[in-house]
Amino acid sequence: MAQGKSLILFPLLLLVLLALGWVEPFPGRESQAQKFIRQHVDPVSNPNISSSYCNQMMRRRKMTKGWCKQVNTFVHEPLVDVQAVCFQGNVTCKDGQSNCHKSNSRMSITDCRLTNGSKYPNCAYRTSQKMRHIIVACNGTPYVPVHFDASVLVST
Repeated sequence: MAQGKSLILFPLLLLVLLALGWVEPFPGRESQAQKFIRQHVDPVSNPNISSSYCNQMMRRRKMTKGWCKQVNTFVHEPLVDVQAVCFQGNVTCKDGQSNCHKSNSRMSITDCRLTNGSKYPNCAYRTSQKMRHIIVACNGTPYVPVHFDASVLVST
């Protein structure tokens, strides 16, 4: 009888842990939120970025495996501040979806763009540091950034 009860309770416990995000649905598979953090969040304390920053970070963050990612933006703010953007100004995403949000304030970012003529496996990037408002798409429970949509310069 006790064994039968545990066979019923175990799947229920697993379902609760999945819902809370404490267990990965497919071990080893990165969630959209984890991928966003890997590809876009680098809360460095010193915002003076060297010209080799993008070359190093794009490799380190696995965006040059098998191909060269054309463009990527790193946000140099604490993760909690980037996640808070999901509860700031609602805007339409580039793809027409309505789950994008624009940061209330400017954030320190670095744009990485593949240089002309650069080809895999020798991916070379131009590094450009800026202060911009960021626009991110948010999903899930908890509601967190899952896609970097754009950065914009807003004059006041």
